[in-house]
Amino acid sequence: MGNFVLRHGAFSYLPPLTDEEIKKQIAYALANGWAVNIEFTYDPHPRNVYWDMWKIPFFDAKDSDAILAELEACRREHPDAYIRINAYDRSYGKQTTRLTFLVQRPKVERGSTLERTVGPGFTQRYAVRPVE
Repeated sequence: MGNFVLRHGAFSYLPPLTDEEIKKQIAYALANGWAVNIEFTYDPHPRNVYWDMWKIPFFDAKDSDAILAELEACRREHPDAYIRINAYDRSYGKQTTRLTFLVQRPKVERGSTLERTVGPGFTQRYAVRPVE
């Protein structure tokens, strides 16, 4: 069915955010009292929702510059990974994602392809496979 590019979270159809734009989104999350964390993965499969955490969430952070510095450290250690920022609202007494967006893509993305098969009774099954 063709190759597709990973679209993940808010802003996924916009050009990559600059560090200043990322800082503004972090400041917005902090102003709303949301906990921010940084995650990374080398496997961006759409069903891979459990990415590796960079340190623990910044529950008590008040300064977007400190989180941006941690993002830079994550970028240096994982230059070929997908990296995203999440913001969680804990006011409901549970982890509620309010904002998530990619802040880094690898320089070379493998991409994926969507395969469709038709089974008995015209049931349709889809599989996402990486492009080698």
